[in-house]
Amino acid sequence: MVRDVNAALVSLEDYLAASYSPDREYVDGAVREIHGGEAPHSKVQLNLVLAFDRLRPNLHIWPKQRVRTGPSRVRVPDLCITLDDPRSSIFEGPPFLCIEIVSARDGASDLLEKLEEYAAMGVRHIWVLDPRRRKAYASFRTAGLVLEEIGRLAAGEAGVSLDLNEVFRGV
Repeated sequence: MVRDVNAALVSLEDYLAASYSPDREYVDGAVREIHGGEAPHSKVQLNLVLAFDRLRPNLHIWPKQRVRTGPSRVRVPDLCITLDDPRSSIFEGPPFLCIEIVSARDGASDLLEKLEEYAAMGVRHIWVLDPRRRKAYASFRTAGLVLEEIGRLAAGEAGVSLDLNEVFRGV
């Protein structure tokens, strides 16, 4: 994520009423650019959507969905999964799973800040995928953010288990 230090602060209401293409996040009055759009990022996102749809068609799959992580913060995970349809245009409660796909322009500090917000709001599963290095990291703890490198993506309660070769196919 890139911070535009010259950007004017906007209200949460103005942010929520606006439409951005591509979408942007809202952090304490600042509207922040989010990265993606590179072929490896897009390919991993597509592989995930297809795998979830094939393995568990009853799950709700949300690419680039706005999630309110705090009173003055709205994040846009690359992909999030819910067990039920929240029936809301902006999610106020924690998704079951949030997935971030690392882009070449992502800063580590900004990414960690976002992941900590997901953990603090009660997201049960957080996955970070790095297409360039073909590595995956997961956090399964709700008491804070602890990332571990993993060889297989799993969210047992949802009956999902993905091989990394499937996730990174074509990257």
